[in-house]
Amino acid sequence: MKANMGSFDRVVRVLIAAIIGYLYYVNYIPGAVGIVLLVLAVIFAITGFVGFCPLYRILGMNTCKKN
Repeated sequence: MKANMGSFDRVVRVLIAAIIGYLYYVNYIPGAVGIVLLVLAVIFAITGFVGFCPLYRILGMNTCKKN
């Protein structure tokens, strides 16, 4: 797995995951929608920490500035 995400993308994904996690924790987004968003937040957090996004690879995107 070669990194294909830049630092800005990674930070944004981790922040979005944290916000969704907090909103779920305080029961602002309950029920099935909350669980779906929580799963999405986990995926965002993992891809943000790893620096690799499979969807970017499928779409041919690369925001990483390293060669």
